[in-house]
Amino acid sequence: MAGITNSPFRQICKLSGVGLVYSEMISANGLIRDGQRTLELLQRSPAETPFGVQLFGDDPTVLAEAAKIISEYGEILDLNMGCPVKKVVRSGAGCALMQNPLHAGDVISAMRKASSLPMTVKFRSGWDISTINFIEIGKIAEQCGADALILHPRTRCQGFAGQANWNHIAQLKQAVNIPVIGSGDIMTADDGLRMLQQTGCDGIMIGRGCYGNPWLIENILRQQNGKDLRDISAQQRLQTIIRHFKLYQQSFGDRRAATEMRKHLCWYSRGLTGAGEFRFRVNQIDQIDELEETIHSFFSGLG
Repeated sequence: MAGITNSPFRQICKLSGVGLVYSEMISANGLIRDGQRTLELLQRSPAETPFGVQLFGDDPTVLAEAAKIISEYGEILDLNMGCPVKKVVRSGAGCALMQNPLHAGDVISAMRKASSLPMTVKFRSGWDISTINFIEIGKIAEQCGADALILHPRTRCQGFAGQANWNHIAQLKQAVNIPVIGSGDIMTADDGLRMLQQTGCDGIMIGRGCYGNPWLIENILRQQNGKDLRDISAQQRLQTIIRHFKLYQQSFGDRRAATEMRKHLCWYSRGLTGAGEFRFRVNQIDQIDELEETIHSFFSGLG
């Protein structure tokens, strides 16, 4: 979710009814040594409350210092032990912490002592199929002071391939006495409700399912309350895109908005007539006025 779940994206999701948003993954080393550049990732609006700050690293002392710093910026502290990206894992962070549960416990304990904020820990089922240790990690996290757990039930070696094993979420829920949040393969409103019902988890975390579809959150909530799903018209889609675009401009300026909104526009247009040509066009444009004109032309023309 790095480079995606910034403040504009989070604000759009909040408008759809999400209860809690997290920052992009933030390097603990970067936060205590790189100052201003990393602090940019903590930019948020009042609308994003409560706001969870997601840290990664492998040194208990460094993570404790970072935890103290973020207490000024968010309402929830999070340790990411689920990132499978090679660059992160090579540094001993992310999923790599799952290979040494005792060290992971030292990290969690150090962060817990450094901050009084509610603390979540996100992790995966294990490193690979032969080292499934999510229950061990969950119990250690609970013992070391975590207030809630977030499980993405794939192994590090799976990445995002294959199917998330929701049974692991149910097993973790039975093994610990703190809230468990489930993550993985929630792409429709039915998926969200099925995870809650099948696993007994206390909440769900949505990532890729919201790419170009923030209305997924609203529809999960509507279905949970027995209401009909909302069918998003082209005009409503356009209004959300323009709002997202304006938030990007306000946060980062025209130039960055023009380049970084491209990926979001590709996701917003998925499945629509003429989406292939639209994606090709927007990826060639770097001027803000031309991009806005292309967006209006395409979505207004859908009727």
